Amino acid sequence: MNNLVIVLGMLLLSFISGMLGLGVAFAAIPFLGLFFNDLVNQIQPLSLLLNGATASFSAAGFARSKLIDWPTALTLSLITTVSAPIGSYLAHFVPQFYLWAIYVGAVSFLAYRLFRPIQSNRATPNMTLAYILAVPISILSGLLGVGPGFLLMPTLILVGLDSKRAAAVNSIAVVPPSFSALVPRLSSAQWSLELAIPLLIVGALGSFLGARITSLYVPSHRLRQIFAVMIVLVTLYKVYTLLG
Repeated sequence: MNNLVIVLGMLLLSFISGMLGLGVAFAAIPFLGLFFNDLVNQIQPLSLLLNGATASFSAAGFARSKLIDWPTALTLSLITTVSAPIGSYLAHFVPQFYLWAIYVGAVSFLAYRLFRPIQSNRATPNMTLAYILAVPISILSGLLGVGPGFLLMPTLILVGLDSKRAAAVNSIAVVPPSFSALVPRLSSAQWSLELAIPLLIVGALGSFLGARITSLYVPSHRLRQIFAVMIVLVTLYKVYTLLG
């Protein structure tokens, strides 16, 4: 019965993450934590696997709608892939509580900015700024063991990229770091193929459908608001766990 609940829950979370161009790890980690106790050997490896898979199929959905700016997406992919391991190394020396406090502060600010109307006088997005900011974002994500997409997505919007195109670019940028972060964990990962395979299937289906729904039917301003709400919910959950 638990496995059925997990699969159905992951289908919903993958659909939402696919709409936003994210891997599902940002929501999968607290969700799987309701059913598993071992964060390092069970939850994180499975979340990283699902994160890479769901982001890949979300990218396929956006690519079918021709929303991906490939030069931008590939540049960001390179930056996130190179920068994230730096954070993974530094994680051995920095207390996690302070890192999560920085993370909560950052996402709170981004949520506040996303709820406000975004007015830009630029004819084109300031992607140079986005590339620069992607470095500390990726390092922080490596420190915390989460994908960079959750912070990168609102950053792309705030530098002037349309919300749909930001989600499309973001879906490409988070794939390589997810799989590269998974490799060192494979030797100690504890998961059941009986559960992992159905989760991969529903994750792929949900994320692809979410990306297609966004591409065809969701206005950019509404997508921005959905993402801001998701940031608030996940941040509140993290504050609860930090103080609990």
